[in-house]
Amino acid sequence: MAFIGRGVWKACRQPLSPLCRGTTHRYSSHTTEKSVPYEKTLKQEAGLSGPTKPLPKSADVVVIGGGSLGCQTLYHLCKLGMTNVVLLERDRLTAGTTWHTAGLLWQLRPSDTEVELLAHTRNVISSELVEETGLETGWIQNGGLFIASNKQRLDEYKRLMSLGKVYGIESYVLSPAETKDLYPLMNVKDLYGTLYVPKDGTMDPAGTCTTLSRAASARGATVIENCPVTGIQVKPDDLGVKRVKAVDTPHGTIQTPCVVNCAGVWATKLGEMAGVNVPLIAMHHAYVVTERIEGIQNMPNVRDHDASVYLRLQGDALSVGGYEQNPIFWDEVSDKFAFSLFDLDWDVFMQHIEGAVNRVPALEQTGIKSTVCGPESFTADHKPLMGEAPEVRGFFLGCGFNSAGMMLGGGCGKELAHWIVHGRPEKDMYGYDIRRFHHSLTNNNRWIRERSHESYAKNYSVVFPYDEPLASRNMRKDPCFRNRAACFKKDTVLDYDYYGAYDVPKNTVYPYSEILGKEYTFDFPPHHDVIRDECLTCRNAVAVFNMSYFGKFYLIGSDAKKAADWLFTADVNKAPGSTVYTCMLNQRGGVESDLTDQGFQCSLVDHTEDMGMISIQGPKSRELLQQVMDADLSNEAFPFSTHKIVDVAGHKVRAMRLSFVGEMGWELHIPKESCLPVYNAVMAAGAKHGIRNAGYRAIDSLSIEKGYRHWHADLRPDDTPLEAGLAFTCKLKSSVPFLGRTALEAQKSKGLHRRIVCFTVDEKVPMFGLEAIFRDGVPVGHLRRSEFGFAIDKTIGYGYIRNPDGEFTLERMGVTYKATAHLKSPFDPENKRVKGVRGSLKLCSHPRDLLLLPITLPENRGPHFQAMSKDK
Repeated sequence: MAFIGRGVWKACRQPLSPLCRGTTHRYSSHTTEKSVPYEKTLKQEAGLSGPTKPLPKSADVVVIGGGSLGCQTLYHLCKLGMTNVVLLERDRLTAGTTWHTAGLLWQLRPSDTEVELLAHTRNVISSELVEETGLETGWIQNGGLFIASNKQRLDEYKRLMSLGKVYGIESYVLSPAETKDLYPLMNVKDLYGTLYVPKDGTMDPAGTCTTLSRAASARGATVIENCPVTGIQVKPDDLGVKRVKAVDTPHGTIQTPCVVNCAGVWATKLGEMAGVNVPLIAMHHAYVVTERIEGIQNMPNVRDHDASVYLRLQGDALSVGGYEQNPIFWDEVSDKFAFSLFDLDWDVFMQHIEGAVNRVPALEQTGIKSTVCGPESFTADHKPLMGEAPEVRGFFLGCGFNSAGMMLGGGCGKELAHWIVHGRPEKDMYGYDIRRFHHSLTNNNRWIRERSHESYAKNYSVVFPYDEPLASRNMRKDPCFRNRAACFKKDTVLDYDYYGAYDVPKNTVYPYSEILGKEYTFDFPPHHDVIRDECLTCRNAVAVFNMSYFGKFYLIGSDAKKAADWLFTADVNKAPGSTVYTCMLNQRGGVESDLTDQGFQCSLVDHTEDMGMISIQGPKSRELLQQVMDADLSNEAFPFSTHKIVDVAGHKVRAMRLSFVGEMGWELHIPKESCLPVYNAVMAAGAKHGIRNAGYRAIDSLSIEKGYRHWHADLRPDDTPLEAGLAFTCKLKSSVPFLGRTALEAQKSKGLHRRIVCFTVDEKVPMFGLEAIFRDGVPVGHLRRSEFGFAIDKTIGYGYIRNPDGEFTLERMGVTYKATAHLKSPFDPENKRVKGVRGSLKLCSHPRDLLLLPITLPENRGPHFQAMSKDK
């Protein structure tokens, strides 16, 4: 018998040289009951060959992959009323990656969307399926315990606890002594504290997927096992757009307009069949199962992030696993791999043992019942890949879940099903949407490998507000890069060193990494004063912002005007030279960033890569630009919200008088080859005006101070312009139809049930978003984002709430701070400064004195807001 004791483990090691780790494809061709926790379930109906059911000739949707995501997506498609849907599994349900997962479910994550997704999974597994089918899924609610060995880690957990209060998730911060009472076998001598979440738990992959498939089948779905996919037929339509037409198998072809790729680590191969890039990578991921441990029964699951280890209760034993800095890549993904396991590399896995034994000393004398080392898929940002592939219409992704497919499966399966049926998810899924990655990166193997490795290695790192990756820097450079790099010398980055793994020499002198490390704080970061100087220079003199990475698109074609009228909420029929601030909505009235059409004869041309853009902002911007520009920049000749083609230092550029920071300024849209000379001319002319370069952190502060909305923070697809205070962007007074208009009109007639509100805090305390909003001591929402406003010298946050009346507080890491609510910008609410009029700083008055008045809803639902189009 092998023990987890440090000395005895050495006899169990199976050495594998670092050079082999990148290419190894050794794996066991068989499994035993000892090494497969769910073997008994998996043996059911064993020995069958060929598909378990006849293939239909056609289907509305074909889901490929019978793991957690495939089964959840199928089930939720059926719940939306679809019956002609098919799931194809090349082997048996849960084969590949799902069957060997640890099955942990933690309710708290540093994202409001993820908290909601996890809540849905928990509801489906713990109650919904049981009520619907009468079958048990294997859900065990034994709680979760997060270990903090230092103050920063406990601060992170307190942030999660504050967000959890908004969603009604019970959690407690425990002292070391209280932790010992809860978990007597735990060593608490080195603890700073813990976070205890009583209603966390574990799921049984086999029981869950079996129950999901039966529930879906009862609703009309067809589940076919032992049926591998050999091809995806794709054909262009009359407009040249590639679309899914059929799925090929050795046993026949299914005609279908929609395929869902839930193939786990095999998703990349499936994507290749359709000409779709799936940017994920396969790695070995392991845990060991111990023999019986006396006294461990009913203990909560444990995540000791600082030791990079988790301890999952498994009956009267523990599963012990973690995330290491030298994971083994599985480059030669085998189609024959189903319920197989890799040989565990003890040289890699041993780094988890010291932390596990330190946390639960009884492990040192506990035997090992089995080892489980299987493949898992990982992505560049440790987030799943979902949504419709940009290359092929009708090809959806539900893969790349970074070993979290079980816990995210229910929520993501529901959103993916809604995406397929209605063209959009219900929640803000932008962070998971495959389109978040630039097309130049999704087939860049170096970028995928480096970023995925770093995301894996840092999976248990503290989630700080201003973290940045070290992997694959400088893969894309904007036209102003050379000059910006010279100005910001501290930003110089080196090639990725894999944190010293795989015999790659570690970067020993790395200023950027050292500076980044100092930003790892929940207090004001070291660069707080630098950002302050940039912001105040913009407010008092002039600053230049490189915004070349912003998207620049041209809508062209015979129906371009019709498309613009339909897509944009604002009236774009203005005089030449005008600019229009507008939103683009989905059918539910939510704000989108992408464009959709109705078969208009037009096209959208992306000029982002061949054009740069610098923004010159501040009260001295006019004086500066007048020196280098051949146009009259007076208010009369060049009013706010207009644009012209002008000459700057001998180069033709498009100058737009706009601002995203609330100051007088111009954006210069410049052909790529002219960017550097124009930038140099601006900087030379601005020297006597005290010009300085400013970065995106300054934009965040300046924009929130002015009350300008950030898409995907203040404004998301689940928010409407009326709720976001952007009713003035909507042409509701005209008769022109536009996408989402019906939803907005219905919302306006009923009155708003919630509204974005600005909060300021007098105490100088850092906030970053996700802080809980309390009204009269009751949680009513959370901040979408928060920054420090240097001109008004206050912390500012924005969040959506139902009623602006009452006494407000914001909770940060368990501590509450008195807050003041505002319905208009706390800085320059009359919009004078963007028009070149320097006014004094003025804070808005109480919400009762402003444009939106609370009224009473029927059905005793409390106050809500009445939409008014004057609020800007």
